Amino acid sequence: MRESRLCPLIVLQVVGTLGLLTYLHLVKTSRERNPETLQITLRDNNPYANVEFSGKLSHFEKVAVLVMPPRERDSKTLQETWRANDSYGNVGLGGKWSPSRNRSASSSEKVAILVTYRDREEHLKIFLRHMHPFLQRQGLDYTIYVIEQHGEEQGFCKGLLYNVGFTEALKDDPSYDCFIFHDVDLIPEDDRNLYTCARSPYHLSVAIDKFDYKLTYVALFGGVSALNTSHYRLLNGYSNLYCGWGAEDDDMARRLYKHVLAISRPEPDIARYKMLSHKSREPREDNTDKRYLLNTALHRAKTDGLADLQTANYSVTSITHKALYTHILVNITKRKPIKHVHPRKIGKRNTN
Repeated sequence: MRESRLCPLIVLQVVGTLGLLTYLHLVKTSRERNPETLQITLRDNNPYANVEFSGKLSHFEKVAVLVMPPRERDSKTLQETWRANDSYGNVGLGGKWSPSRNRSASSSEKVAILVTYRDREEHLKIFLRHMHPFLQRQGLDYTIYVIEQHGEEQGFCKGLLYNVGFTEALKDDPSYDCFIFHDVDLIPEDDRNLYTCARSPYHLSVAIDKFDYKLTYVALFGGVSALNTSHYRLLNGYSNLYCGWGAEDDDMARRLYKHVLAISRPEPDIARYKMLSHKSREPREDNTDKRYLLNTALHRAKTDGLADLQTANYSVTSITHKALYTHILVNITKRKPIKHVHPRKIGKRNTN
């Protein structure tokens, strides 16, 4: 009887003690729950204060760091964590990646991304930061090649650089099926914009923010374009003669016309791009040579390009397999003046 009376008393005492402890905990922690206190705590215990990295940690990586024991939140540990879990998806040396590491992805093509480049270091960092995850989400077997110009020539010789990149990439790996020719300042906005080679030449950068996401003219083939290996050889690549004026893409469009290769494009709401802002360093020149080259494009198409690359004014200074891309450094000497030859004479020269 006595024991039965003690049981309720013990239960009440335990409940009362727990209630008191809970109340004291709430009183103690309430001061720490206001926004000002939380901000001070985060500043005093910021786990990222001494960490250096390019870009931002994802939400999941931040959570992973925050749940680390305090002794593991030092700068070295965080740097190792960042490198081990970066957003580049374990890219191989030289900027190579294959979907074989991801069983859910597959690729029927081997793709070389050719990026012509000069004095755009910040753009290149942004480009690589965005493009590796973008290409991996598409499950592509790819390599990024950056073809950088240096030397006496002041004009940017994009067509010549593309031809050099194409040739050197095939020396690196003869099995490439598809080549993407890519401006370093264009960033795709939609994963549905597939980086692949269609049956016909494929123009990918249809809608660019700078141009209000509208195609500027029907024959446009610049910005980001895709050609399979056999088509590029058939077209004799790009012209080697355009330096500083642009228009090498319009010359290529004329080559497509010559070989009856129609340009295909993805839908404009998919093929959207952000253009990174920059100041042009190209010298202002008379457009006489540019107009002459475009007017004679069809007559030169057979001889000006891959066919005469060995006689062009360039040399490959070095080829370096860097962490995120293969770097091809090209020295271009000052070009000779363009000789304005009558188109009929060019045609006769091509047939000899």
